[in-house]
Amino acid sequence: MGALQDAAATAMEWPAPHVSVAVITAGGDVAASAGDQNHRYRLASVTKPLSAYALLVAIEEGALSLDQPAGPAGSTVEHLLAHTAGYDFSSREVRAEPGKRRHYSNTGFEVLGDLLESETGIGFDEYAREAVFDPLGMTQTTIAGSPAAGGWSTSGDLSRFAAELQRPRLLDRGTLQRATSVVFPDRRGVLPGFGAQEHNDWGLGFEIRGSKSPHWTGSTNSARTFGHFGQAGTFLWVDPEAGAAVVALTDRPFGEWAARAWPPFSDGIVAALRAG
Repeated sequence: MGALQDAAATAMEWPAPHVSVAVITAGGDVAASAGDQNHRYRLASVTKPLSAYALLVAIEEGALSLDQPAGPAGSTVEHLLAHTAGYDFSSREVRAEPGKRRHYSNTGFEVLGDLLESETGIGFDEYAREAVFDPLGMTQTTIAGSPAAGGWSTSGDLSRFAAELQRPRLLDRGTLQRATSVVFPDRRGVLPGFGAQEHNDWGLGFEIRGSKSPHWTGSTNSARTFGHFGQAGTFLWVDPEAGAAVVALTDRPFGEWAARAWPPFSDGIVAALRAG
């Protein structure tokens, strides 16, 4: 795995005060890493996959259901998870009829957090900890405040989550498959930081790479790649065809530097994986 380790180490050249990365195989092993795996970072929107996982556990437990009304009139839990409820990014202004467009929204996840708390009587952070973080041994991960962007974690903890996303123990595999496949296909929308997309594909809390261009993953990542990036300078992707996941955390906010650095980094990881 020398080539893979070398590819991971290129992240240490990124212009950020701290950088931590890891490559996790489909079997759950950390095949390569660079940087301090125990340094805690603000996740920003990489919080959303963690929150979505907790919500999916709640759905399997019967506390919520995908077709349960939530958010704007005509919207459901599924619409909120898939960013098709019609909410504005950061307010409860409704900008589209549910299901018509992909309006990426922090508000939608905050509404889901409130719904989970009202249905279970348990604070969202506590629920996420009991349902996801504790079982996976993610001892350094918290969601403080917003289920959309309030997460803090380490590369070591997110490596455990990336292993779960490839070989689930907390969810039925069918549930995870649905969450990481396109929901409400062929919806137009804006991918924050990368502009308007004709097919702005998402699953349930997970962005799907699909045919998006430009994109924050590599040009050689498969269309089935799913994950999320955050404005804190963070990302996590899982590429089922490459048979691996990547966690990358920094403490420099997303900007042109990341849009330039992340895709070739991911291409280098995919190339090293393919080379064996």
